[in-house]
Amino acid sequence: MGEESLFCVFVSLKNIFSEREVRQMDMTLTAKIKIYPTAEQAEVLKATLSAYRQACNAVSVVIFDTKVLAQAKLHDMTYRLLRSNYALRSQMAQSVIKTVIARYRSLKSNGHEWTLVRFKKPEYDLVWNRDYSIVQGLFSVNTLEGRIKVPFEPKGMEQYFDGSWTFGTAKLVYKHNKFFLHIPMTKTIPTVDEHNIRQVVGVDVGVNFLATAYDSQGKTIFFNGRKIKHMRAKYKRMRKTLQQKGTASARRKLKTIGQRENRWMTDVNHAVTKALVRQYGERTLFVLEDLTGIREKTERVRIHDRYETVSWAFYQFRQLLEYKARLHGSKVMVVAPHYTSLTCPKCGHTEKANRNKRTHTFCCRTCGYTSNDDRIGAMNLQRKGIEYIVEGTTQA
Repeated sequence: MGEESLFCVFVSLKNIFSEREVRQMDMTLTAKIKIYPTAEQAEVLKATLSAYRQACNAVSVVIFDTKVLAQAKLHDMTYRLLRSNYALRSQMAQSVIKTVIARYRSLKSNGHEWTLVRFKKPEYDLVWNRDYSIVQGLFSVNTLEGRIKVPFEPKGMEQYFDGSWTFGTAKLVYKHNKFFLHIPMTKTIPTVDEHNIRQVVGVDVGVNFLATAYDSQGKTIFFNGRKIKHMRAKYKRMRKTLQQKGTASARRKLKTIGQRENRWMTDVNHAVTKALVRQYGERTLFVLEDLTGIREKTERVRIHDRYETVSWAFYQFRQLLEYKARLHGSKVMVVAPHYTSLTCPKCGHTEKANRNKRTHTFCCRTCGYTSNDDRIGAMNLQRKGIEYIVEGTTQA
């Protein structure tokens, strides 16, 4: 199993200085690690997950009724109950209280009405070195029966266990008859400043081409998206058929298909961003369009093509490229998307008529320069990146 299939990555970047002065930042990845317990260990883990979930629901009722969120008070009110009724070990009982408090505080901070929080999924929060650790290449996990040691899949993940990453509070998850540990891993990563950038690459993302990259040597790489577009259309047809049925089984199937499609799309984004980082190496500045408002813009496309356009995971692509670039000593910046596909990269003339969306071509009405419209977008993004570098280095 490769690195990309093992990781469900959520990237948190904490700036330590301002944008221009940044020298290092903390990166947090959440690794999804499959573990392989024996049949006997699996039963122990299932029993632990069940007890933990029931205990969370019991504490949730207490919080809902009393509105008490102070950990010390809740400890006095529920600790003995958790130990006696659910056979939880001391550390597990404390984790239950913290887990439920966090859920209610999240409820309040998001502005939701005060309501009873229910825990339905078989999950269990584990604190590093208290509830789980690594001993001789095995995960040591705290359970109702004490510590058990289970193997895991390390292939493609060796760098995350080299001692330079700090492990956070993990979550034990049981899904599809498989056990996983979701572990936040944090590391302080040096950043690349403008003086050390070796090359600038403009990356235009789209539908017909998933990504089009234009580099400092004037070379262009296209990542074809036609197969992806056809697959999205296939999912669209499946959804339409199930929605027309409207049965309970059809709704369940819709949910399953949606999850499958999301996993597939994530794998596609992983593959493309990984290829970009490997192709251009360290000290590269990747320049993307800021497409945070893409949904509103694509609502104006033809209804027949709207699903394939709107559902492309642009923001996820950016997140994945950011964390991969950071790990490989490179950097990502985003710029305003205005006119990137309408401006001639040779003479600078900007006109809507320069671009033919139907044929995906660009022809400058002033100088006649002609090329693929996605390539034009990548070229203009690359130029904006160079302008950023020049501005940063001349002001320093």
